[in-house]
Amino acid sequence: MTTPPRRFTLGPVADYEPRVVADQPEDAAVLAPIVERNGEDHLLVTRRADHLGDHPGQMSLPGGGVEPYDGSMLETALREANEEIGLDPDSVTVVGQLDDIRTVTEYAVTPFVGRIPDREYEPNESEVAEIVVLPLSGFLDPNNYECERRTHPHYGDIVVHYFHVDGYTVWGATGRILVQLLELTTPFDPPARIHRDR
Repeated sequence: MTTPPRRFTLGPVADYEPRVVADQPEDAAVLAPIVERNGEDHLLVTRRADHLGDHPGQMSLPGGGVEPYDGSMLETALREANEEIGLDPDSVTVVGQLDDIRTVTEYAVTPFVGRIPDREYEPNESEVAEIVVLPLSGFLDPNNYECERRTHPHYGDIVVHYFHVDGYTVWGATGRILVQLLELTTPFDPPARIHRDR
């Protein structure tokens, strides 16, 4: 039996030419922050505050909507990560960008991938209920993954991915972003691939 990798191979992310979505009324950007801990890569995710109007209590990546004063989508992702978890933008080693995705709340979300220091981060309680650092090995364990097909009213037949790691379930838009990250950087090969234009 092959031992799962303990590190993301991030070269393919740096070389990737992402697909852009430009047909949604709102734009947002997120950061997929990778933390090295005890010789293994981990992904930092947040649990959204229960009082939020969109996706309360769900696991998500630090990020949010574009503001008029943001100079770029990357600036949006880094600003939001700073606001949500106290991440210093200067401490992020940005690796690259993944495909834009559409969300049910009519956002086009641009995901960035970056390495961040392994330290304690402070949740902004107005937006974030909890900060969680989950190991790559947990996402690659086939026993922790499942998917289902659904019919979306606007996008038709879609695949919804679920990762159950350390008592948390990552799914929805974050699950879709994570699938592409894993496909590019690890041997992860889900039995049902999501359509990249969904």
